Amino acid sequence: MSHYKSNLRDLQFNLFEAYGVDDYLGVAPFEEFDRDTALDMLREVNRLATEDFAESFVEADRTKLKLVDGDVELPAGVKKSLDALHDGGWHLMGVPQSLGGFGAPEVLRWAGSELFAGANAAIYLYPIGGLMARVIEAVGTPEQVERFARPMVERNWGSTMVLTEADAGSDVGAGITKATHVEGDMWHIEGVKRFITSAENDYYENIIHLVLARRPGAEPGTKGLSMFIVPKYHVNEDGSIGERNGVVATNLEDKMGIRGSTTCELTFGMDEPAVGYLVGDVHEGIRQMFLIIEDARMSIGVKAAATLSTGYLNALEYAQERVQSADLTQSRDKTAPRVTIIHHPAVRKMLMTQKVHAEGMRAMNMYAAWLLDMAHLHPDEPYYAKLNDLFLPLVKGYSSEKAYELLAQSLQVFGGSGYTRDYPIEQYIRDAKIDTIYEGTTAIQGLDLFFRKIARDQGATLMRLGQDILETIKGGSEEFAVERELLGKALDDIQGQVGALVGFSMAAMQDPPAIYKTGLHTTALLEGLAEVIMGWLMIRHAEVALLALDEASEADRAFYEGKIASARYFAKTVLPKAKLRRDLAETEDGSLMDLPVESF
Repeated sequence: MSHYKSNLRDLQFNLFEAYGVDDYLGVAPFEEFDRDTALDMLREVNRLATEDFAESFVEADRTKLKLVDGDVELPAGVKKSLDALHDGGWHLMGVPQSLGGFGAPEVLRWAGSELFAGANAAIYLYPIGGLMARVIEAVGTPEQVERFARPMVERNWGSTMVLTEADAGSDVGAGITKATHVEGDMWHIEGVKRFITSAENDYYENIIHLVLARRPGAEPGTKGLSMFIVPKYHVNEDGSIGERNGVVATNLEDKMGIRGSTTCELTFGMDEPAVGYLVGDVHEGIRQMFLIIEDARMSIGVKAAATLSTGYLNALEYAQERVQSADLTQSRDKTAPRVTIIHHPAVRKMLMTQKVHAEGMRAMNMYAAWLLDMAHLHPDEPYYAKLNDLFLPLVKGYSSEKAYELLAQSLQVFGGSGYTRDYPIEQYIRDAKIDTIYEGTTAIQGLDLFFRKIARDQGATLMRLGQDILETIKGGSEEFAVERELLGKALDDIQGQVGALVGFSMAAMQDPPAIYKTGLHTTALLEGLAEVIMGWLMIRHAEVALLALDEASEADRAFYEGKIASARYFAKTVLPKAKLRRDLAETEDGSLMDLPVESF
């Protein structure tokens, strides 16, 4: 049996009952889709993910990959899983029809991504050639689209995003990889990049690296970076594959998790020139790369939430089967019958905590995808794109941190058995840890949220979101009056927390060290805002579930009652945390930053 336990029913609820995707299916640019098509796609992706794609989950983790003369051979099972995904064209869900893709609505694309990521996280990282082709189409020259983007889709090439350097790390602007102009859009790239996902394998005919490098005389920092198309194999003008380019994998990282993913050091121009092509023939590398980074951050948030979801569902199944100890009401009776552990209060509490966060993160992530659809449908309304931009650090930062934290509770439900390889939880934990580090650590996401998404915007998008949440607080059925009151208090506390951080930032104009007080609380702000949004969406979902109860089947009735219970539990146990975060921010004295290094 597959390790992977999907939650297709909740995905369907989010898309069709909560966010009304069928209201805009059949409308440009989604005119090729209708409800039945979308449902069929989800069901088929769910089957494929659970069966064929998940099949190499263990093999990918336990087969040690080797780098030999710059090449990495993938295990047969991994190739079989990739075949299953590519043969159905599922890697093209988010690729526009202009490049031969499905052009699916974003909510459908990201729902499919959840299923694949939950089924086999490491292997899910390989099929991103379509995304990179989409970026080249958006910002490349017409010649680059024909030479690289189209064959990336039509011939199923692999791709990478190449930013990190060993001495720069998350400080991308400190990168020193050099680009020297040859002629036209052709440049030679020299340098070493590290931690490059999917940088080498023998599965794809070609791999297109999108590389940040600095031209001579460019200004310091990120603004001086340009983006280049650097193919593993040269692509001749007639489209045929040429000789090996001067980019070589010189190390294969030996990792804690996602071991089936080839994470490499790449060296450019070591023995022969590494030929690259300036994307769009303009030096706008960081702006262009952010088209990939933003998508990658969404992808990692969805991956993390998907892993928590299957971890929880595995734990739930085990708790319903594992018999141990008597019911607490009969604990003094040594002859009392033993019960399944889901009847024990501590286990039930752990399960409910996992359930509400898994559902809350799915609600937030799918809402972020819905915002992208709205931006496509209403290009003249900038709010949707701005709000999605605000959501990205929450999707990535909160989902990755909370999923990793709560997967420990999934393991705890199994007891000692969970610590063994008999069950998938220990691998889930190892595979999920990277998510808090990938594409900007959680602390970086917190800084991005406050300084770029809130302060730079003067709080305009956040305030409008607050008005949307306030509508739910003021309206709705009496059935959820308590939950709406708790949401109102949490929203007020988030606004107070933001106010405190703004105050510190303003004070820093006269007293620069005051900015430390802001920096000490930006991650907490990310956590609090994500939880307010999740609480808001879960109450909205509970209202939908309440209305659906009357005509629900027996199976659906249990599902809807679970949605209502989740909203109640989240509101009562999670939303009150906002008050503590506000209090800590408002009373921050900055003394931690005054502590001598020797005292740590």
